[in-house]
Amino acid sequence: MMSAFAMPVDKTSPSMRAEDLKDDFTEVFELLFGLLVDVIRTRQPALTGILFKDNGVASIPEALRVPALQMTGIWFQLLSIAEENVAMRTRRKLESMGGPDNVLGSFSNVIADVAAAGVTAEAVRSALVETEVCPTITAHPTEAKRVTVLEIHRRIYRGLVDLESTRWTPRERETLLRNLRSEIDLLWMTGELRLEKPTVEQEIAWGLHFFQENLYAQTPLVVEHLGAALRRHYPEEPIAVTPVLKFSTWIGGDRDGNPFVTADVTRTALSEYRHAAIQHLLERVEGLARTLSISARTVPVPDEFNRVLADVLAASGRGEEIVARNPGEIFRHFFTAVRDRLIATGFPGRNGAKPYGSASELTRHVLAAERALTAMNAGDLAHLRVRPLRWEVEIFGFRTAALDIRQNSTVVNRTVQEVWKRLHPGEAVPDPSSPAFMAKVVRELANPAQRIPVYTDLPTDPAEMLGVLDVIRETRDGPDPKAIGAVILSMTTSTADVLALYLLAKYQGLIPDEEGPDPSPFTVVPLFETIEDLQRAEGIVGELFEQPVVRRALRARDHIQEIMLGYSDSNKDGGFLCSSWELVKAQKRLVDIGRRKGVKISFFHGRGGSVSRGGAPTGRAIAAQPAGTVNGRLRITEQGEVVSSKFANRGTTFYQLELLAASVIAHTLKSPLEPQLRPKAEEDEAVEALAGLSLASYRKLIEQPGLIDYFNASSPVEELALLKLGSRPARRFGAKALGDLRAIPWVFAWSQNRHLITGWYGIGTALESWQKIRGDEGLVLLRRMFAENRFFRLMLDEVEKTLFLTDMDIAAHYAALVPDTEARERILGMVRAEYARTVGHVRQITESDTLAARFPALYRRTEHVRPLIDRTNRWQVDLLAEFRREERTPEEKERILVPLLMSMNCIAGGLGWTG
Repeated sequence: MMSAFAMPVDKTSPSMRAEDLKDDFTEVFELLFGLLVDVIRTRQPALTGILFKDNGVASIPEALRVPALQMTGIWFQLLSIAEENVAMRTRRKLESMGGPDNVLGSFSNVIADVAAAGVTAEAVRSALVETEVCPTITAHPTEAKRVTVLEIHRRIYRGLVDLESTRWTPRERETLLRNLRSEIDLLWMTGELRLEKPTVEQEIAWGLHFFQENLYAQTPLVVEHLGAALRRHYPEEPIAVTPVLKFSTWIGGDRDGNPFVTADVTRTALSEYRHAAIQHLLERVEGLARTLSISARTVPVPDEFNRVLADVLAASGRGEEIVARNPGEIFRHFFTAVRDRLIATGFPGRNGAKPYGSASELTRHVLAAERALTAMNAGDLAHLRVRPLRWEVEIFGFRTAALDIRQNSTVVNRTVQEVWKRLHPGEAVPDPSSPAFMAKVVRELANPAQRIPVYTDLPTDPAEMLGVLDVIRETRDGPDPKAIGAVILSMTTSTADVLALYLLAKYQGLIPDEEGPDPSPFTVVPLFETIEDLQRAEGIVGELFEQPVVRRALRARDHIQEIMLGYSDSNKDGGFLCSSWELVKAQKRLVDIGRRKGVKISFFHGRGGSVSRGGAPTGRAIAAQPAGTVNGRLRITEQGEVVSSKFANRGTTFYQLELLAASVIAHTLKSPLEPQLRPKAEEDEAVEALAGLSLASYRKLIEQPGLIDYFNASSPVEELALLKLGSRPARRFGAKALGDLRAIPWVFAWSQNRHLITGWYGIGTALESWQKIRGDEGLVLLRRMFAENRFFRLMLDEVEKTLFLTDMDIAAHYAALVPDTEARERILGMVRAEYARTVGHVRQITESDTLAARFPALYRRTEHVRPLIDRTNRWQVDLLAEFRREERTPEEKERILVPLLMSMNCIAGGLGWTG
């Protein structure tokens, strides 16, 4: 049965170049398609005669809109699961045929390259000591899937894996197929659309789902693979391995514009993450207590372990009882006693054991068991059973992930002003943008530490700001001080913004006087988001490093300063090329100022899933970072649908974590040697000129009279607020100006209406203007940069992918919703002209006849789903027009709302991301 759902395979298509991928995908594609058709014939037989033929929008009766959209959305979900399954098969085939070094981006592949380049074992050892890679899970409102749906997806994926085996009899295979069909049927009956906006507590549960299903178990295996790669390629010089991965999260701590994240919610989040980590460790320890049935009567036990065992038994409060249960089975005794102490740690009062004072104490105990087994010539038990537990304790502790606190500088400064009004009544309170504000902050920081009183008359935001600082202090004094991560200051525009946050911390007792060490320093991470702030970052950071309070914090953190870079707002501010280049320049300048001041700069990249929010293939994105800007340390946000695409299944989770960590290690060790990353004045000047030209073109568009009205009318941005994606409002402070609109809905809306200007607009004009000035020599230079300059190549690749997903005919349908004819024709005309200009110049530089021909997987996927995305776009235009009619009653609007929201989910699923 051929249709928009099952396009015929063109053997000459560029999507068919990866032969192994093609064959596997076709098989899985046809299997899932057939099962879905079977479900639809049972549940909605009328659809088979409509949607499996391209009859257009008008042929779909209103009564079938919801099931039609439901079927479309499920098919996109199944395609994504199929792609993930096939990608995993392909990696396994590559390793089976060519060994682990053959899997691009794996530790074996990277360490093999490093060894072949002549990097010494000592250099590798030194780099690994400094390496810390930290994925940061966020609940940005770009994920519509409930945990229930994610669990069904997981079972479908596992069903496909089971079917890969050739050992099944025909009868057994038939049972597996029936199970798979039942899961698709369950997906149909469950429905994906949220009926209520998720609470922050539900978002916390969503984030924990990925840890409990995959991240807890897979992360230690990643560390083991790093060790195996080092032993493989540096066999003569042992290199010790420690966990290079740690995790952070914003869920429950990110209060920037989210009034639902209160101090109490943050306490709840910390408690949930803590209990989840301890519950997981309990399960692991209980498993070891059941299985390690080694008797001291058969194998001599090291004296050192006997001493540790005695201590643990004594602390359990029931040592004699434990020993009597399994006489002589020392490791059962040991892990049973550890279990009792873990219970006391996570659930005070449940037993009489002594709680662990810290996760590091538990690490020492597990290490003692590991060393004892090794000494008893049971190395495999030590390394395969016990060492992964030690890695888990070191990586996840009693916290799961470090909870970052994020707040906007506006709220911080307002809180300082409110406190000053009460501390110094009658004195004028300076404006945060004034030199007087900075001077007063510096004076207050120089005063002796003194807790401010508890003020009961503060406005809501300042009261909450001080409340969350209390939570930080409480947590820092607990058994896992690392449970609280950094405090991220969004919209950092000045040195005073950062120092104001340090001052509030001092007022709340988080920064003691200068005398004595500070074992757990208060950490502020400035977040530079707009083009202007990125350009000013060097001066702000340089000034910060001169402040005593910052210098003291740096001494306690081994002179490491983390700085966060915002991709979303810089893109909204200046367009894709200008934003990307300003981020590169900012990193270089910040590393340079750090070098001059004796401070190591560690970058935290606030990337999202879409190209315009920093989304790019992980390995290539890291490889394209400027030389010397990674140095073993990298934090990166994993947002919304990116989290489920990377961490929903075990094999993919392992691959994504290994790819991320291996890419950081590769950049750290190889970037100083790579010609593609060496600065070339001519190329930098070219990109600088192109960035300036693209910025001018982009700003000309977004500053057009009527642009905001065009945007609101030609996209579902206003209706997006009704889609129950996340707990956060779409705007920071409730205003309707473009500056207050969050970058996510800005990108989401432009992708829904297929303009996608956030990923390419302005680049065509820049390239055209450049070539007019430089002529043929300019084109030769751009082609050389495309071949040799890693940043320029990545940028142009991602632009081309976005152009491939853009559709001007569909965009025109949305533009027809704009009531102002003159503004509609003028703005759409600008977009059409820039699109044609950009496509032409990109193809000229890449010397390609077809957009995205160089990306076979993207090409194949898009051509499979394009007819359905296009059709859904047309439905959405009609639904928007119906929904917005003034004469519609509330009941009629409610009837239209469900298919309208479903259309948003479908388009996002078809494109592969929301915003």
